[in-house]
Amino acid sequence: MRFGVTMFATDRTIAIVDLARELEARGLQSLWLPEHTHIPTSRRTPPPTGDAELAEEYRRTLDPLVALAAAAAVTERLVVGTGILLPAQREPIVTAKAIATLDHQSNGRVAIGIGFGWNRDEIEHHGVEFARRRDVCREHVLAMRALWNDDIAEFHGEFVELAPSWSWPKPVRAGGPPVLLGGAPGPKLFAHIAEYGDGWIPIGGAGMRAALDDLRRACEARDRDPASLELIPFGTIPDAGKLEYYREIGVTEVVLRVPGGTRDEVLPLLDRFAALSA
Repeated sequence: MRFGVTMFATDRTIAIVDLARELEARGLQSLWLPEHTHIPTSRRTPPPTGDAELAEEYRRTLDPLVALAAAAAVTERLVVGTGILLPAQREPIVTAKAIATLDHQSNGRVAIGIGFGWNRDEIEHHGVEFARRRDVCREHVLAMRALWNDDIAEFHGEFVELAPSWSWPKPVRAGGPPVLLGGAPGPKLFAHIAEYGDGWIPIGGAGMRAALDDLRRACEARDRDPASLELIPFGTIPDAGKLEYYREIGVTEVVLRVPGGTRDEVLPLLDRFAALSA
């Protein structure tokens, strides 16, 4: 079982290049960064955390692909991942090129965790109807996969129209970097994973064991091998018992949550996580 870290990286937290170097030095295997293009000041959408006020880190997040490029440039083994990217809010042709370039330059050390988004105003500012965000996300990912896979790529959908086109570089891994879907268990999410995903990244990991049979059935309905999927509880706060439970149910990687902080605040946590993962 692999171990990685996620943090809300902002203009006030530990520098990404320092965080990446320290993770690799401790034998932790991945770094995952979230995405918010902006946070509208509207209070129409309540914070997903249940807090009365949305934490300041949401409005200060770095662009994940740019920050991960910096992390990849100063490491040799560290996997750099988005946790999570919001494809419905991104132009897919440009995003496919950016991800493929990052993958190429890092020698295949990229993973793409994606989600559908929760902030209505943020999504609508990108010209996407909140109720259709899953459909838009699906087409954007499928179009990106075509660009990653095919020498001459094309895609024809409701939201994406791509005539036969060339786009290089291609990702190092055949089929492109793994695309891992975040979200709570349920038939809609599992149908998406079975159709175009490579794994599931449930936030926190609660209720995973009970949901795995449903995920398996969704994959089998698509003639997908459930054993081929990555299972990555995300943003968890670890203890030895929880990690042993994850091993028992077939988790492939655990992504541990580091609160956004300065170098002096973050490094002791990394030491503790490294000891747990040893």
